[in-house]
Amino acid sequence: MDGPVEVVQLTGDGTARRIIAAIKEQIHSGAYQPGDRLPSTRVFAAEWGASRTTVTAAYGQLIAEGYLTSRAGARAEVAQGLGAAAAPKPAMAAVPRHLSAFAQRLLALPAPNLAQPARVADFRYGDLSGADFPVLAWRRAMNRASVRRGARLAYGDPQGSAALRAALQGYLRRARGISCTPDRIVIVNGSQQGLDLCARLLLDAGDRFVIENPGYLLARQAFAAAGGVASPVAVDRDGLRTDALPPARLAYVTPSHQFPLGGILSATRRRALLAWAAREGAYIIEDDYDGEYRYDIAPIPPLQTLDADMVIYAGTLSKTLSPTLRLGYLVVPAGLRVAFSAAKRLTDRHSPLLEQEALADMLAGGAYEGHVRAIRRKNAERRALLLKALADNLGPSVTIEGADTGLHLVIWVNGVGADRVAAIVTAAHAAGIGLHPVLPLYDPAGPQPALAGFILGYAGLQAEALRQGVAVLATVLAGFR
Repeated sequence: MDGPVEVVQLTGDGTARRIIAAIKEQIHSGAYQPGDRLPSTRVFAAEWGASRTTVTAAYGQLIAEGYLTSRAGARAEVAQGLGAAAAPKPAMAAVPRHLSAFAQRLLALPAPNLAQPARVADFRYGDLSGADFPVLAWRRAMNRASVRRGARLAYGDPQGSAALRAALQGYLRRARGISCTPDRIVIVNGSQQGLDLCARLLLDAGDRFVIENPGYLLARQAFAAAGGVASPVAVDRDGLRTDALPPARLAYVTPSHQFPLGGILSATRRRALLAWAAREGAYIIEDDYDGEYRYDIAPIPPLQTLDADMVIYAGTLSKTLSPTLRLGYLVVPAGLRVAFSAAKRLTDRHSPLLEQEALADMLAGGAYEGHVRAIRRKNAERRALLLKALADNLGPSVTIEGADTGLHLVIWVNGVGADRVAAIVTAAHAAGIGLHPVLPLYDPAGPQPALAGFILGYAGLQAEALRQGVAVLATVLAGFR
C-alpha cells in the first residue's frame, strides 16, 4: 500500500464491501497466491471507479482480518497460507467428530412435537391467556427497576437478586407456608433449568431416579440426559404409590397436584416418601408447578415444610405471570446452596437482572399477590365453563380426572382404546382443535392406559373458544365410537 493503514468503519459502505468480497474470492480461487502484491490503492480505485478512500478502507479491513499483510512504503500482499481451498477429502477419509455421552443421550430422546396453529381452540397445557398478563403493573415495575439501575452495570449474584430472594422468602411463607432464609433460594430461568441443575448435581451416569408414572416428560428427559436411569412408580388418586419404592438417588414428585392425573399425595404417603429418602440418602425434588390453583379448599402445604433438609422445592412464575419470562426458583437444603450457586454461575452467570428486580418490586408492593388472586378467579371460571361444556356435549361418554386443582384436567374416552389416540389427534387437528394425549407421559416400558386419554389445558383460552372447542371435540369423538 501507499502508506500506513487506518482501519475505517465500513457500516453502510456498499462499494467497500463489494471490493472486500471480490478480493477474498480471488484469493480463495487461486487468482491471487500467497505473497502476490495487490495493485496500489490509486490503481485499484481507478479500476473500480471508486474513491481512493474507499479502497484504502477495504484494504485496511482485509489486513485486519488477516487476508493481507502490509509494510510501510510497499503494496499490500496476500498473506501466507491463503492459497486456493484444498479439494474436499472423500467421505470415506473423513474423521468422525466426537460427541459426548451427554450429547448422545440428548439425541436419543424423542423429538418434541412442534406446535401447530389451531383454528378453533388449542387445549395445550402450559399456555396462559395473554389478556391475563398484568401489563400495567409489570410495566410500572420494569420502569422503576430501570430507573434504579446502579452506577455500574455488572454481573450479579448467580443465586439471584438479593431483593427478589428476600421478597420470595416472604411470599413463600405467606402463600405456601415455607420457612427458609434468602440464601437458600436460587433464581433460575424457569423450573426446567432448575430440574436440569438438579440432574447435573445429584446424578451420575447409571444412578437411578424415581419418577411418577405417568409424569412430567421434560423432568424424565432432564434426568435421563444426565445419565440417570428411570425407575417409574405408578400413581393413583393419592399420588405416588410409596408401598414399594425402589433404591434410587433422588425422587421427582408433584405432590400438591400430580401431573397429569391430578392426585394429591396423602399425608401417609408423604411420611413414607420422606422415610424412604432418609433410608436411601436420597433427595426429593418437589415440583410445585401450579400450587397456587386450588379451587375447593386452601392450597395443599408443600412436602418441603415437613423436611427442609431432604426436599428441594421447585417453583415457577410460568403458571402465574407468563411462561415467556423464564423465571423460576429453587429452595434448596442448606448443604446444597454452594453447589447450586456454582452450577448456576457456570450455566449462565445469572438470570436476567432487570426482570428479577421488577418481580421483586411486584412482590414487595403486593401487586403480584393481587394478580394471583385475580388470575385464580379467572381460571376458576374457565374451569367451571369447561366442566359444563364437557357435561353438556360429552356427558357420560368421558371420565374426567384431576379437575379439582391446577390449570388442566384429563378426560378418558370411554369405550375408545388407546390405540386410537393418534387418529383422534389427527382428526381433531383437521377439525381445528389442538388435542394432546396422555399416552406419551407414561413410561414406554411399563403398563399403558387402556383408554384414549387427553389433557385439556384451559388457562390459555377464553370462554367462546372453550365452548366451541368442546363442541368440535364432541363431534370428532363421535366418529370413533
